[in-house]
Amino acid sequence: MKELLRIYIDSYRGLSKSAWMLALVMLINRTGAMVLPFLSIYMTQALGFTIKEVGVVLACFGLGAVTGSWLGGWLTDRYGNFWVQTLSLLLSVPLFSVIPLFTSVESLAAIIYILSVTTESFRPANSVSVARYAKPENITRAFSLNRMAINLGFSIGPALGGFLASISYNWIFYGNALGASIATLTFVSFFYKRKGNVKPRPAESAKTVADPTQSPYRDRVFLLFSLLCCIYAICFFQLLSTLPLFYQKGHGLTESQVGIILGFSGFVVVVFEMLLVHIAERRLTYASSIFWGTALCAVSFALLPMPTGYWILYAAIFLMSISEILAMPFMASVAVKRASKQNQGAYMGLNALAFSAAHVFSPFVGTHVADNYGFNILWWGTAIVLLGVSGGLYFVVRKM
Repeated sequence: MKELLRIYIDSYRGLSKSAWMLALVMLINRTGAMVLPFLSIYMTQALGFTIKEVGVVLACFGLGAVTGSWLGGWLTDRYGNFWVQTLSLLLSVPLFSVIPLFTSVESLAAIIYILSVTTESFRPANSVSVARYAKPENITRAFSLNRMAINLGFSIGPALGGFLASISYNWIFYGNALGASIATLTFVSFFYKRKGNVKPRPAESAKTVADPTQSPYRDRVFLLFSLLCCIYAICFFQLLSTLPLFYQKGHGLTESQVGIILGFSGFVVVVFEMLLVHIAERRLTYASSIFWGTALCAVSFALLPMPTGYWILYAAIFLMSISEILAMPFMASVAVKRASKQNQGAYMGLNALAFSAAHVFSPFVGTHVADNYGFNILWWGTAIVLLGVSGGLYFVVRKM
């Protein structure tokens, strides 16, 4: 027990003050992020949209995320990560506030697209910040700390959002705007004119770096890696679209119960992420960690069709959370180590774009399959695809 406690404490040591502050900003921002987990339920319950119409609106969120990821990477390489993050946070405040005014499919899809472009441009800039402010030997753990903050916020946000939604759905949008406002003030007050880490990379990372002037869009191996990451994310992001609908329609859960189970996912990541990443860095290669993370995600979806009560929902989302821990931080680290300082924004932008593109296809494919063939076919199909992707990622990352 003492040895486990020592390892757990060691997993947090050596991280820079800036890395902790980036995590704090992310925690504040994500605690207020109540919109996306409840957007599908809001559209069906409050606005009376069909499942297919929900898929269309969520696909527009994904299109905006793709645009924002590319735009954020492009702007970061030209104007710096500080200004991109600041403007993204600042502009999102009024956009969240006006969403309740848009009640038709077309108008809601349009405002969600604009909101998504704005918020998702934050991601590549934030990833560059994590890489710049982290100590070179702690890059993966710095990403993990940032993701842990995201998930801590995600564990609080949906639970709070479920409570607010039971009063009025409008309050989840105002709560998101408030969270973005506080995050903006915190970020600007700490990072204005603060310089990043200028220490050189560790020697071993030079093996993975591509031509320092090369565009990631001409790096064929990295493009294949990004495609496989996108397919993984298409499957994983059912968590944000069809899974809440499955909880409600398939198991009769209320909004508050949906918020609690989604919050449980974030709680698992908060408790285990830094510890498991610390162990994985010592015991596993990047390829092995990503492989096991993707394979566990397949198992989690395979559990969902089992008619054994609520406990299976918690078991499935627990495995999905462990999958996220083992896969996503190492995917980000692969992108960082593949890039040079000159094109880091572009590489992180493509990495973010791979996940953003999944926001387009995930709700569209998920809602279409669920509506036409049922949720069980969706879960089995997702599990089979993830098993194939796990093997592909293992071989591609080893090649890189």
